[in-house]
This record gives sequence, structure tokens and C-alpha cells, in this order.
Amino acid sequence: MLAIDAGNSKTDVVVVGADGSVLGAARGGGFQPPVVGVEAALDALAETVRQAAAEAGPPSAFAHVSACLANADLPVEEARLTAALEARGWSRSVQVYNDTFAILRAGVDEPRGVAVVCGAGINCVGMLPDGRTARFPAIGKLSGDWGGGGGLSEEALWFAARAEDGRGEPTELARALPAHFGLETMYALIEALHLGRIRHERRHELTPVLFAVAAAGDPVARALVDRQAEEVVALATVALGRLGLLDEEAPVLLGGSVLAARHPGLDARIAELLAVKAPKAVVGVVTSPPVLGAALLALDEVAAGPEAAARLRAHYA
Repeated sequence: MLAIDAGNSKTDVVVVGADGSVLGAARGGGFQPPVVGVEAALDALAETVRQAAAEAGPPSAFAHVSACLANADLPVEEARLTAALEARGWSRSVQVYNDTFAILRAGVDEPRGVAVVCGAGINCVGMLPDGRTARFPAIGKLSGDWGGGGGLSEEALWFAARAEDGRGEPTELARALPAHFGLETMYALIEALHLGRIRHERRHELTPVLFAVAAAGDPVARALVDRQAEEVVALATVALGRLGLLDEEAPVLLGGSVLAARHPGLDARIAELLAVKAPKAVVGVVTSPPVLGAALLALDEVAAGPEAAARLRAHYA
């Protein structure tokens, strides 16, 4: 079977035997159909698949392809990507998931529970062994999302700018954010970002600064961290409710760079809110590579059994 975890920044591909053994693996670049187009994105993916298959000893076809893909946010996008993968002829059995499902499956012993991923953006999915899922469009403010590393950095900049020019309340962010780039004022930072002297993608570096300022007790920064916790819990509880798991013991897994960093203030607030809204939730943090989840989904598809899953997990232990 072929298992794919294709994120915005990197792609991992593994060839997995029905007994859970990893026969071949390869890593490639990011998977961004909205930027380069579906076929160009799949061309790049095909090279990574070729490398993994060459290590395994390429079969005539794979029994199943489990593809957990970034930018597969809507059912219509999943359908388009499924058709495009089927056209590649790798297998007549193809299942496309949003890449958040890979993180969820990597963290549970069976396909049951909820995962909230907070990296550059924020997303949440849930699933049950009978195939039912819960999910959100997760395409930014347009679909009601708030936070993630990108969103938090933008909010921190907004509050810091207003603090410096007098429109907003004072906050240490007004000093700490420009200081991160060796600048003295928010005006200087705004100018540098606007004119491109500091690349747009470097804004994500400001998220850890926000958390450090919050940990030192700054009220504005702490309020942003608290709001992020509220968003995480809102996603998790809605997903649990949709799957009928609010009144049962069920995993709520946290993943992505913001949540995996284990910021004490954020962790504590999430735990406090979940204790009220979903008291039976069992919170965990996913540290396993997402491609493990993609491979487990492939094993689920062919009903490989617990021994195969245990062998696969041992490979990534």
C-alpha cells in the first residue's frame, strides 16, 4: 500500500506491507495545488512516490493509496484530487483525506476521536470507526477560523501597533515584536514589513514572542493566548458533539507547531475549558510523524489488524 502525507512545506511517502512493515520511504517538497495547479503538484508528488517505490521494489500497482493532503479542505477538493490520483494509475483504490486526519490517526489506537491542529493555521477533524467524520472548511476567516501561528502573529502586530500610536492599551508587545528583528519601534517594523525588507513569511517568528510576553504577565498577550485556547476548545467540543462523543471518554489530540510547543499558559487554559465543556475528553499531544497516520489509514482500509498496526508503530517509535 502507498501512504502519503503531503503538507504545505514537505511531503512524506511510505510503501507499507499488509503486515505493517515499511518497505520504502521518501521525502519531497510541499504540496500546494492552489499555487502551482493540481497536475503540477501531482507531478512533484509522483517523483517522491517513485523514490519510495524504487526502494521497496516497485509493484505493478498498489493495493490501496491513502493520501492525506494539505489543501484538501472541502469535499469538492477531495473529489478532484481523488480523480487526479486515480488517473495516475497507482491503484484502483484511492482514498483522499485532509492532512489533519493523518495527525488524528497517528495519535489513536483506533480511528476514533478528535484532533485539533494549530500550526500556521487552525483545523479540527474527528472520526469514528464506522467511517463517520466531523470536519470544518478551515480556509481562514472566510470560514470562521481564528488563530494559528499566522493569525496570532497578525493579532499581536495589530495590538502592538495600536499600543504604540495611542489607539490601544499599552502592551509589552509594542517593544518585544520589533526587538525580535533588531528594531526599536513598531513604526520601524511596520515599514520593514510593508516594504518587504522583512519577508512576509518571517511573521510566524513573532508567535513565540507573543507567548513569551504572555508568560511574563502582559494582559494583552495573555488575552490572545486565552482566546486561542477558547478556539481550540470550541472546535474540539463541536466535533465531539457531532460524533456523539461528548458524553463518552474520547481522545482529544493536539498537534501542530503552536500546540506541540506546550506553552504552559495555553495548555492550562485548554485543560480548564475542556474540563467544563467536555469533562470526559482525554487530552493528548501528537508527536508521531503524520505519515504514520496516513499509513495506519491504509491498514484500516485493508483490515490489516492490530499486529500490523503495532509493527508499523514500532517502526516510528
